[in-house]
Amino acid sequence: MPHALRSQPLALVLCLAAALGLGQSALAQELFSKLVGPVQVGSVTSGPKANNKTVEVPYIFWGGDIATFLANGDLKTGQGSTYQQMGLEMQLVPGDDFVGQVRNYLSGKSPMLRGTMHMIGLAGEVLGADPRTKPVIILQLSWSAGDHIVAKKGVKNLNDLKGKKIACQQGGPHVGLLYDSLAAAGLNREDVEIVWTKDITGPNGPATAFKNDPSIDACCVVTPDMIGLTSGLDGVGTGAEGTVEGAHVVNSTVQMSRSIADVYAVRSDWYEANRDWVEKFVAGNLKATEQIVAMRKAYGESGKMTKEYEKILTISQRIFGKDVLPTLEGDVHGLLLDCGFVGLPGQIAFFKQKSNASGFDEVMTRSINLATQWKYAQARAGFEPNDFDYKKLSQLGGIEYVEPSSVERFNPSAESTEMFLGENLDANTIVSFSINFEPNEQSFSSDRYGAEFLRALKQASQFGNAAVVIRGHADPSKTLMDLIKAGTSKGIIQQNGTQGNYRYFMNGKPLDLNRTKEVVDLIKNGAFGGGNPDPTVTMQAALTLSQARAEAVKKSLEKFAKESGITVDLSQIVPVGAGIMEPVIPKPRNIDEAKENMRVEFRIVKVNPEALTPTDFNF
Repeated sequence: MPHALRSQPLALVLCLAAALGLGQSALAQELFSKLVGPVQVGSVTSGPKANNKTVEVPYIFWGGDIATFLANGDLKTGQGSTYQQMGLEMQLVPGDDFVGQVRNYLSGKSPMLRGTMHMIGLAGEVLGADPRTKPVIILQLSWSAGDHIVAKKGVKNLNDLKGKKIACQQGGPHVGLLYDSLAAAGLNREDVEIVWTKDITGPNGPATAFKNDPSIDACCVVTPDMIGLTSGLDGVGTGAEGTVEGAHVVNSTVQMSRSIADVYAVRSDWYEANRDWVEKFVAGNLKATEQIVAMRKAYGESGKMTKEYEKILTISQRIFGKDVLPTLEGDVHGLLLDCGFVGLPGQIAFFKQKSNASGFDEVMTRSINLATQWKYAQARAGFEPNDFDYKKLSQLGGIEYVEPSSVERFNPSAESTEMFLGENLDANTIVSFSINFEPNEQSFSSDRYGAEFLRALKQASQFGNAAVVIRGHADPSKTLMDLIKAGTSKGIIQQNGTQGNYRYFMNGKPLDLNRTKEVVDLIKNGAFGGGNPDPTVTMQAALTLSQARAEAVKKSLEKFAKESGITVDLSQIVPVGAGIMEPVIPKPRNIDEAKENMRVEFRIVKVNPEALTPTDFNF
């Protein structure tokens, strides 16, 4: 388990519980406009062109905001800080009450919003009602890696959530995680029953509901509650020490690493009037991000905390509260470890690269879909990306201009074949879907399979820390027929009954051809080999066909991505042949049933940390 997952403080859940400032009314679905209430749009009265030059900037309880603390020197811009040297003056204020943030933003008290793309999407209809307040997303801080969906024994993966009851805090950050998780499984709001809770944790939170109500199958929780229910990211609850028997993680932002995007937004009118200020704010934050990532990395490698790192951790501990972050080494440093900073390369990838399947346009579309489909908004209302020149910003911030790299992050050789074929595969599968083919088909046209290819590429991007395993499958019919022919000719197998209703016996015991694993083991033992036909040869041919089919799909997927202008890390995609081992119908009665077995299966699979090349800026 990553260090940050062990040390993430309970206080993080307490601040997120107030993320949208909701009370008892959160138990019912409401339009975001009703939560905010009537607010008169006013002009922003602070900034470099106003009498009050101190700009109010919200922060939330999250590791990414520590970069802002570093750039500002403290809550109030400090002498010698990056922002002070740039000529900026700001006061950082708590923003965990997102509804309160929106009210301040609309009224003009602050020109800025701090939240996730999903949260801003939920408020999009309210924010975009007046052209002056339409949000411009100016900076992506990070991707989150500390949120999870925990399920009981009967739910193996996200596909199994259909028809299930799920506990989730109403209006909180996990609404976006739940939406993305259901979408990955091809499910929508009507496919599940959601039990909305008031809080994100505690007696009115999803974990408590999950524990106390046997009818609840899953819950959306933060790390401390996840550990309490399961004993750890890879653990299974036993019922002892407060855990829930059989409880386990079915999805996590550890693997679904590009679901929750933390961002800053600014009012459109203020963006146009104060462009220089905004550019300096972003440039200074990017400089601080590089500094905090370097300090975090140095401490992780040496175990020795520099004075500069100790200073910013101490400031953060005071701001967030020493009672909730009691230690620098475990709690504050751990909070930072759960933060996937994106840095300057990540800004370019997110805002500028149209080929990025987890870029601004795609994430905004998901956010708006969530708002409208789940009835937080009546109309689709988007927001604008910035139009920065990032080479200019890199010079302004005094940092090196680095574009997104195309480094292959996955090392499939670090994973054994058993990882993608063996008994642990189901336990490590997060979500899956299949496409079927004609007999012996090895050419896969994007005209026919484009929708499936696009789905696979989007999932590869969203699940940035998981493998996309393409598993080819073959029909066992020919192998079974050759087994019976070889066995009867050798006198090993006896056949009784009439055509269409045969029963088979081996050594006086019934031979059940529906028990695929036992049949495969018999063939592997060699008792039926050497004859004509030889089921050993037939089974190997099926395995070879299934591997070729998987590799052909990967090539077609690569071609489709190139033609569609979608960036993909090909090292993340692993083709594997399963042969006849996992038929949908073990003993087909006709060609239609046989075709059910002729398929390629896409699985999003957890991988061992050794199979990933770590990066400082994961975008």
